[in-house]
Amino acid sequence: MGPVLAGVLQLLALIAALALAYVPLGTYMARVYSSDTHWRVEKWVYKGIGANPDAEMTWSAYLRGVLAFSAVGVLLLYLLMRLQGVLPGSLGFSSVDPAQSFNTAVSFVTNTNWQSYYGEQSMGHVVQTAGLAVQNFLSAAVGMAVAVALVRGFARSRAGELGNFWADLVRGTLRILLPAAAIAALVLVACGVIQNFSGIHEVGQFMGGSQQWNGGAVASQEAIKEIGTNGGGYFNANSAHPFENPTPFTNLFEIFLILVIPFALTRTFGVMVGSARQGYALLATMFTIWLGFVALMMWTEFAHHGPALQAAGGAYEGKEVRFGVGASSIFAVSTTLTSTGAVDSFHSSFTGLGGGITMLGMMLGEIAPGGVGSGLYGMLIMAVIAVFIAGLMVGRTPEYLGKKIGTREIKLAACYILVTPALVLVLTAVSMALPTPPHSMLNSGAHGFSEVLYAFTSASNNNGSAFAGLNANTDWFNTTTGLAMLLGRFLPMVFVLALAGSLAGQKPVPVTAGTLRTEKPLFTGLLVGAILIITGLTYFPALALGPLAEGLA
Repeated sequence: MGPVLAGVLQLLALIAALALAYVPLGTYMARVYSSDTHWRVEKWVYKGIGANPDAEMTWSAYLRGVLAFSAVGVLLLYLLMRLQGVLPGSLGFSSVDPAQSFNTAVSFVTNTNWQSYYGEQSMGHVVQTAGLAVQNFLSAAVGMAVAVALVRGFARSRAGELGNFWADLVRGTLRILLPAAAIAALVLVACGVIQNFSGIHEVGQFMGGSQQWNGGAVASQEAIKEIGTNGGGYFNANSAHPFENPTPFTNLFEIFLILVIPFALTRTFGVMVGSARQGYALLATMFTIWLGFVALMMWTEFAHHGPALQAAGGAYEGKEVRFGVGASSIFAVSTTLTSTGAVDSFHSSFTGLGGGITMLGMMLGEIAPGGVGSGLYGMLIMAVIAVFIAGLMVGRTPEYLGKKIGTREIKLAACYILVTPALVLVLTAVSMALPTPPHSMLNSGAHGFSEVLYAFTSASNNNGSAFAGLNANTDWFNTTTGLAMLLGRFLPMVFVLALAGSLAGQKPVPVTAGTLRTEKPLFTGLLVGAILIITGLTYFPALALGPLAEGLA
């Protein structure tokens, strides 16, 4: 079997598995967030944190809950890393320095999981399991809660409340993420992923010296790392490491885990707003972009130039031979079009155009299908902008799901889509202009510029993957990427929740002959075009200086 055919067959198998899971998982999540009952364990949690899960919250109160909970998470994780040297199970590792502790704490609380350190050489068992793995669950649950709040904004009328943040957080964690991660972890252990608490041990000789590895609760962290679109690996090699991802089957299974909840949330949206066809329209938009990016990536990595690449059958540099070019291309697109950031190959070693595709996937806002929660609310923001554009073209007040898109709504949507480009472009420009930051670049020229551009694109979009050549463990990059992660996560949430509150307070507008049918293929095409033009072209000059210049050279 040729490598191209193998890649296509894996893609078809992945699509089939996602299709089978779509309806049951999406419907189940809608029931979870619409339920009026509380499990006993949930009641214990509410009692412990002093929350009333039945009290409805306005958008501002909901936002205060999100920000307060996340701030406490950053502080606790920061303290855990600063105290690692005196904690049991630290494997002899010292406390993490302040700048890196700040960067890592912000990274995992914002669902970015950017890592400027070697996991197996820096973090002990306590920090990995009680700190990083816990935040993998909680940060994902926060994103899902914000998405559900926006969905309620569309579904409710003449209401000032969006639900209860604490109830949404606890239910998302205990009823969705925890059982899904437990099942996924069992599958990964059965397929060879390690799960233990062993210390550092020698495994053999390597180039005249001893080679040492430490064990860890890898399978359990790998499961939620992918399901929660987190991405932070137990080992520096991430999902290219055989302890995290040993076989072609586990590789395809991990891609499935990355995509399954973000895609299924469109079904959740359709059920909660009372129109499954609206969910299918968003699904079609996400799937069209994702499949198009996979096809482009496979073409760039298989349609290679030069005798060495032709003899190898593909651009194999930086890729695991046990996965091949096809599976690595699917993984790279899936992880950058979601907010995952896990890698089974190194994006810096992709062809110039292939590296540009990974960057463009993040620059679109990671909405195809996006991160858990963040992908859905990002796509809904783009849908609001698309109906506004359509309204301008026909001279009619735009409407979406029976809600008028007026001045306030479009201002909030516009602010949402401007935050991330401003962070990426300004911080990249400043880093290239100052004398010290460029010293962290491994390469010069277009590829070196791509390393810096990729870093801030990844941080600001809460992705977490890296272009590999950049030394980000400096005070400058630890601080600036930390700020980019914070602002890139929580400023958009402010606009999302404000928009949800504005929509929830409206009276529904009746459907007329002039209403844009947002469940039709025509709207899907309009939405795809709006996403590619509005967000993609924003970054075109920067892409021209980096991956495009390299790819066309």
